Order: sequence, then C-alpha cells, then structure tokens
Amino acid sequence: MNLRRLALAAFGITLVGASLFAQTPEPGTQTATPKREARAEKRADRQQKRIAQGVASGSLTPKETARLERQEAKVDKDIVKAEADGKITKKEAAKIEREQNKESRRIRIQKHDAQTTK
Repeated sequence: MNLRRLALAAFGITLVGASLFAQTPEPGTQTATPKREARAEKRADRQQKRIAQGVASGSLTPKETARLERQEAKVDKDIVKAEADGKITKKEAAKIEREQNKESRRIRIQKHDAQTTK
C-alpha cells in the first residue's frame, strides 16, 4: 500500500512539474533563449520520469525517492528563477546543467544500489 501511495505521489509531482513547464508564453512575450530553456526543461522532465520509473520498479525506496524529489524540486526552482527575467544566460545555463548532472548521478546511484522496496 505504501508503494502505491508513493508511486501516486511521484506521478502527481511529475504532473505538477510538467504543467508548470508546459505553459506557453503569451504572444509577443517569447523569451530570448528558447533553446536553453527547452533543454533545461526537457532534461528535468526526463529525470522526473527516471525517478518515477525507479519507484514503479521498486529500485527506489520511499526515503530515497523523497530525497531525490526534494533535490529535483530545487533544480526546478533554479530553472524558474533563471527564466524570471525572460532569458537564461550562459552562466545560469551552466549552473543549471551542473546541478542536473549532479542530480542525474544521484538518481543513477540510488536506482542501482542494493536497497529495494519489497
């Protein structure tokens, strides 16, 4: 039962995150750096899917999932903060990419360790 609740929570978080990124800007308010934004957002979506897959397969424990979700939320917050002024600078994009690289390594390590849910 706990695994089902955790999977639903992870799915809900994924949907909320996806809905935040799926909002299209109003006409005339196109950002100056759509490629940088799209890259960061697509990668965040892929990492959310990796976490959800780990929950579904049982390779992530609830504690690991919660930690990864908190860290992923911080990355998402940094993406939103970088987009706040209408563009992501090269420096901001590099910072986001470093954070996403670190998060990707964490996901891989947690998914492939010996801990599983039963």
